[in-house]
Amino acid sequence: MPQIDVLIIGGGLAGLVSALQLSRQGVAVTLVEKKRYPFHKVCGEYISNEVLPYLSQLGVNAESLQPARLTHFLLTSPAGRSLQTRLDLGGFGVSRYTLDFHLYELAKARGVQFLQEVSVTDTQFHQSHFTVTLSTGQQIQSRVVLGAYGKRSTLDRKFKRQFFEQRSPYLAVKYHLHTHMPRHIIGLHNFKDGYAGISAIEEEKYCFCYLTTRQNLKTYGTIPELERQVVHKNPALRAILENSQSLYAQPEVINEISFAPKACVEDHVLMVGDAAGLITPLCGNGMAMAIHGAKLACDQVQLFLNGQQTRQQMETNFAQRWQQQFGARLRTGRWVQKLFGHPLLSEAAVAGLRQAPFITKAIMKHTHGQPF
Repeated sequence: MPQIDVLIIGGGLAGLVSALQLSRQGVAVTLVEKKRYPFHKVCGEYISNEVLPYLSQLGVNAESLQPARLTHFLLTSPAGRSLQTRLDLGGFGVSRYTLDFHLYELAKARGVQFLQEVSVTDTQFHQSHFTVTLSTGQQIQSRVVLGAYGKRSTLDRKFKRQFFEQRSPYLAVKYHLHTHMPRHIIGLHNFKDGYAGISAIEEEKYCFCYLTTRQNLKTYGTIPELERQVVHKNPALRAILENSQSLYAQPEVINEISFAPKACVEDHVLMVGDAAGLITPLCGNGMAMAIHGAKLACDQVQLFLNGQQTRQQMETNFAQRWQQQFGARLRTGRWVQKLFGHPLLSEAAVAGLRQAPFITKAIMKHTHGQPF
């Protein structure tokens, strides 16, 4: 049975960044990904500039991907009332298709072993190591396992995670578009039971992604009809959808998105990215949090592998640092989400923020971090 230092379950941002950091430190890493690179993911595709110093340390040249530079934020209510403000740190827009593939190629060149189109079906911890079972029937022994498998996985049932037993009312839909709007603005547009984000990415394209309820889809039957009957009610969104060309034959869709609290350590597996906790998309900071969370985990893993701390210390230190860094952000995100989606509350919230722009700045500050 093969034995390695670290096995990573999932090859999204958190998994790939973890592989890059650990491989640079001489750690033997295997990453298991159920799809094959490159592939699209449901994601807002906006990254706060807080991640740039760390990506540079990893040898990632984000500028080489020709991302869009995003400096301003636009918010509209369901009726079209709007406000605009400057983003303090700013950010950049790049598709997951492009970014993840770039990180994959970089990690592969540094010796990370990738098992693609393979799933993890079980993990068992025995005293000092894990036995990980793959969908191929193969088993691998690993000293450390990182769970970077995204928002929801059958492994969550294995870990008996509480959020997995509760049905979530949300689904998300994503397109890439050709459209006409300023490329330096990230827009957040509210409608009944949901909100949509749009921002520029590489190659003159735009990412358009919205969150709504499964009940809306059930009521209207199809995504195009849901968009006509619900999303179009916001005049800003109607203008976008009527004056844009979709680059997908069909949109990317994901169901059962849960914003409920999660534990970041389960049966000795360190959770990173959305597997550890998902900030509401309207806060626009999920990608930066996935990258930063991976760094926090890898810092502790390296100390453990070097014999500088015990497994218990690694798990405790990681959980504490994760909560210190992200706990308040997630709580703020859940609170802000309650202000949007309901037409009357959304109108009142946007009207109030227009009169008190310092509140908008405060919300951004409490949902974003500092450069690291």
